[in-house]
Amino acid sequence: MRLITLILGILTFLSYTITKAQNTDFDYKKIEKISDSIKIQNITIHNLFKSQILAHRNNEFDSIMIVKNVYLPHQKLWDSCYAQIFGDENANRFNTKEGMIKWNKTLFEKSKNEFIEKTKTITSINLNKLITTNLKKFNRLVPYQPNAKISILFTSITGIGFGGCDAQQFALELNNKSIDISYTLEKGLPHELNHLVYENFRNKDSDKSSALSQTIDEGFACYFTYIFFDKKNPEYEAVENMTKENWNWFIKNEKEIFTKTKSYFSDSSGNNPLLRNEKHKLFPEAPKSLNYWLGFRIVSKYVEKNGQNSWKDIYKLTAKEVLEKSEYEKYIEKL
Repeated sequence: MRLITLILGILTFLSYTITKAQNTDFDYKKIEKISDSIKIQNITIHNLFKSQILAHRNNEFDSIMIVKNVYLPHQKLWDSCYAQIFGDENANRFNTKEGMIKWNKTLFEKSKNEFIEKTKTITSINLNKLITTNLKKFNRLVPYQPNAKISILFTSITGIGFGGCDAQQFALELNNKSIDISYTLEKGLPHELNHLVYENFRNKDSDKSSALSQTIDEGFACYFTYIFFDKKNPEYEAVENMTKENWNWFIKNEKEIFTKTKSYFSDSSGNNPLLRNEKHKLFPEAPKSLNYWLGFRIVSKYVEKNGQNSWKDIYKLTAKEVLEKSEYEKYIEKL
């Protein structure tokens, strides 16, 4: 009898310990230290996730905080982007104060521990310093300062990842399953901002919707990230956070990739094997996106051919000019 009582006592203690560990709450003191927003010249980063968490700090949910610190600071993102892309049936979740309050109130109910772990990842980084340092360096490097607003947030429906509807409506979804938080916060920001800079010049390209233009755009953003961090990280990490093995697969198949995708360069449908290899399976074994890697290689060859600072010229060149002046096709012919 004593043995049974002892076992029951141990099980009760273990159950209590496990439950207590599972109910570990957010580190609100660390979260409070994160700035509500950071602005460097024309770029503003809103840390909306901060108030989404702090609104749950007390026993009573702070709905006023959600409206004041989550909805209103970037209302255009919620009203004109989220409310549009997820259909009419979901629009009132995002374009009304009542809708925003409702889903934020229950945001952590199903997987609170997951949100806590994601927040620990964020607070382990000095987010204020990281963003400020990166934005200042970015503005020193590029020839044009984009007018951009980016919000770091949790959302009831994910789908954007890291992107948006325009430069004023950008989001980084922390609870998006496809997002590597550490990598995206540290390396993804320069990549996405370079898209906005290049877009300012790319809009003048008559073939801006072509697959080649999109390929150069993505490849250039990857190359800019490589430059941004002073080439201290290997090239493959700058391209969709590849592994060495991923990179080697692409190098091994480089000639075939260019030869088979070249015919799609002028396509502007957006639905072709170069841009949608995961759908068309032109290279079913490819571990990452064809266009990101190919664009990176073309830009790399351009710089190799025209000098280490020549990457700055690419902002003002058309995609066809970049390909031509890179002499990438000649390089391929010699393989």
